[in-house]
Amino acid sequence: MPPPTPHALHLRGRRFSYLDFGGPGPTLLALHGHFGRGATFAPLADALAGRCRVLAPDLRGHGLSDNGGIFTPEEYVADTAALLHALELTPAAVLGHSMGGALAFLLAERHPELVQALIVADMTVKNQPPETQPILDVTDWPRRAPSREALREAVEARSIPDATYFLDSAHHFPDGWGFLFDQADLMASQASLAGDLSAAWLRSAGPPALLLRAEHSFLLTPATARWMADARPDTALRELPACGHWLHTDDPAGFAEAVADFLDSRQPGADPRRGRR
Repeated sequence: MPPPTPHALHLRGRRFSYLDFGGPGPTLLALHGHFGRGATFAPLADALAGRCRVLAPDLRGHGLSDNGGIFTPEEYVADTAALLHALELTPAAVLGHSMGGALAFLLAERHPELVQALIVADMTVKNQPPETQPILDVTDWPRRAPSREALREAVEARSIPDATYFLDSAHHFPDGWGFLFDQADLMASQASLAGDLSAAWLRSAGPPALLLRAEHSFLLTPATARWMADARPDTALRELPACGHWLHTDDPAGFAEAVADFLDSRQPGADPRRGRR
């Protein structure tokens, strides 16, 4: 099923695009990672139809939302809080993948009243060397290419084995094919999120959390995932086998099942052992 038509609203002086998949049930706010867009969660929304209402924004500088401005975790969190308030959807369950996962727990840290439950998908709190390389250098990626396939080839020629994820943000402009994101914006964004986020993770305690790790993650090591689950109260850890970092696309059914199990376990009267691994 294709994503619904994007909605737009102006918040904090800029235009934001978001997808509202509608339906009954509690709200699940889904935050994408760097270089992504809200549409990446369409399969999840389809799998959860009738159980919760998935809301998937394009974060600043991504997708159809405005580029430019300041790219810091503080700005992203303020945008997200403003969106939830504007749509009167508080509190909500908040899911984030990669960068979106960090923003999800930073939102819980700074605005605990807005977050009912927290799902962090393959994001580390040790976002720095030697644990990981937090910045993908895209400064020499082409601004335009003659075709979508030529854009793919140009990206994959720069040591990217599979550019499919990035091509979700490809767009046909009047002067050729390019990305909806601006490379300089996202270089600044990646740099602002690099570092040790452990203290913020601990301060996000309050809402129950599920930490999802991809078995073949290049970002979240098993040791750090175990520490994150053990150090923060009411945090479950679940690993999705045979998945890489983009676990929601590598195993959409398994990802949706893990999310649904966790959310169901937080409903009144549910067995509290559900959703824990």
